[in-house]
Amino acid sequence: MCGIVGFTGSQEAAPILLDGLKKLEYRGYDSAGIAVVDGAQINLSKVTGRIAGLCEKTQDGRAVPGVTGIGHTRWATHGAPSDTNAHPHLSNDGRFAVVHNGIIENYMSLREELTARGYRFESQTDTEVIVHLLEMYYAGDVRKAVIRTSARLRGSYALGVVCADAPDRLYVAREASPLIVGVGVGENFFASDVTALVAHTRSAIYLDDGEFAEISPEEICVFDVAGRPVQKKISRITWDIQAAEKSGYEHFMLKEIMEQPRAVKATIEPRIHGREIRLDDADWTAEDLKKIRSVVITACGSAYYAGCAGRYAIEQLLRIPVHVELASELRYADPIIDDATLVIVLSQSGETADTIAALRECQRRGAKALAIVNVVGSTIAKIADWVLYTWAGPEIAVATTKGYTTQVCLLYLFALYAAKRLGRIDDKQYNSLLDTVLSLPKLIQKTLDMNPGIPKLAAQYHSHEAVFFIGRNTDCAVCLEGALKLKEISYLHAEAYAAGELKHGTIALIDEHRLVVALCCNEKLMEKTMSNILEVKARGAEVLAVTFRENSKIVSLADEMVYVPKVPAILSAAVEIIPLQLFAYYVAKENGCDIDKPKNLAKSVTVE
Repeated sequence: MCGIVGFTGSQEAAPILLDGLKKLEYRGYDSAGIAVVDGAQINLSKVTGRIAGLCEKTQDGRAVPGVTGIGHTRWATHGAPSDTNAHPHLSNDGRFAVVHNGIIENYMSLREELTARGYRFESQTDTEVIVHLLEMYYAGDVRKAVIRTSARLRGSYALGVVCADAPDRLYVAREASPLIVGVGVGENFFASDVTALVAHTRSAIYLDDGEFAEISPEEICVFDVAGRPVQKKISRITWDIQAAEKSGYEHFMLKEIMEQPRAVKATIEPRIHGREIRLDDADWTAEDLKKIRSVVITACGSAYYAGCAGRYAIEQLLRIPVHVELASELRYADPIIDDATLVIVLSQSGETADTIAALRECQRRGAKALAIVNVVGSTIAKIADWVLYTWAGPEIAVATTKGYTTQVCLLYLFALYAAKRLGRIDDKQYNSLLDTVLSLPKLIQKTLDMNPGIPKLAAQYHSHEAVFFIGRNTDCAVCLEGALKLKEISYLHAEAYAAGELKHGTIALIDEHRLVVALCCNEKLMEKTMSNILEVKARGAEVLAVTFRENSKIVSLADEMVYVPKVPAILSAAVEIIPLQLFAYYVAKENGCDIDKPKNLAKSVTVE
């Protein structure tokens, strides 16, 4: 949930650390700090709040000299946001400083042990036990102290360590939390995300769980848990720096909404050759697919809602049961999963802690796993049996947009691919649906172009205290993500309901002028949805309908309209969600919210 960065070279470290933290601020923005080795001492600077405050305090880094250092931007888990709880943390003797992303599950027992040994704790964090363990185990060899310390830790961690006795060295360790080493010329880096590295280098080493690295300006040495050298390949970072910048947009979220035609095109087109779908390394035969008796889609947050939307295409085309499960529930549910189950795991970051745990539990029960992720080399990508990258590019806004749409599109591709191989779909239907999938980038762009009035609608409705989203079948699945977007960034109470469930309790919450967003894009259920609109209208609600222009019946019922192109229902989610993303964005803007960094949220949920 936090962002960490480190640098060693011949340049002043602090300005580079601050620049990296700015790129990582979407991972946490409760507090921030840097520690820079200057001669035989470590200079520390920390603030509560945003990176801008740290820049001001350090005069953009000029007040913290030294060429080796580490930095951290925090999303609080243990201890409230404060200067004291901010990272980096110093050892009692001032020799070590550490930054940490993750959660140390056994920190209380370690804290009690260290306190009994005389170590003094300044913060409420779990991280501080690490720096005192380093001091306790240090006997002149920093690498050994890092390895011995890591062996005592239970939980997840990406660690960055500096020591005053090794002023040109960084030490890092990884376990179930992202950590990337950037390879430069006469300088080297580490970070929790490539976005902090691409301004300086395109070469990276992705550490695996249980690995450590000792980093100097000229050399990177990687070791396993026993301290044995490990040979690692250097990978090329394909994201460019412009992709991680706003490019003239007021917010990253708006930029990423507008990038969706390009992102979806990058997801779809490389996987379609002629009229054939190729799913990278997942080359299943018909016999392989016939062994699958059920599909379980598991994820958290928006990725879970992407699974809810994609489920309809998979189930309808393959004619096998598809269950969508919250990863945080699946991991503890004693699920009925075996070697006849295909588990599809969705995660933008590939580092979502609950999703990783659910994936491992399903694999333990014999299931094979297909991962759909955005980040190359992420934990989920490494441990799944097959991986499909969305190729959406960096997503900086905390509230996902293009991450969701590209995940949905890959589920569509999987459904069509498997249905064709299994003979569950005839050529006419296959070609028609494939043409629709290929046209999704243009259809998304058309949706963006045909809704210039959404800012005006946001100005009209932004003061509503509660908003209800209703729809049926595929429309209902899109409602879930639409409501989440609104509550995430505008802080309005927003809930999604299956429209047919209104009379089973929800309608008690409908009163005069209550805003109801009705999704009306599923033609087979249009008459049913119209009945639900009439129900809420009879109780004084105002209805904002999302539908296609040809739907004159809904136009006569709704108070306001938002239009999307007409798309077959099982493939409509990637188009329907676009106006709901825009509506959420402009409502949040009307309400003066911090759109890219909503309160209490962080981009990558790497802790339980």
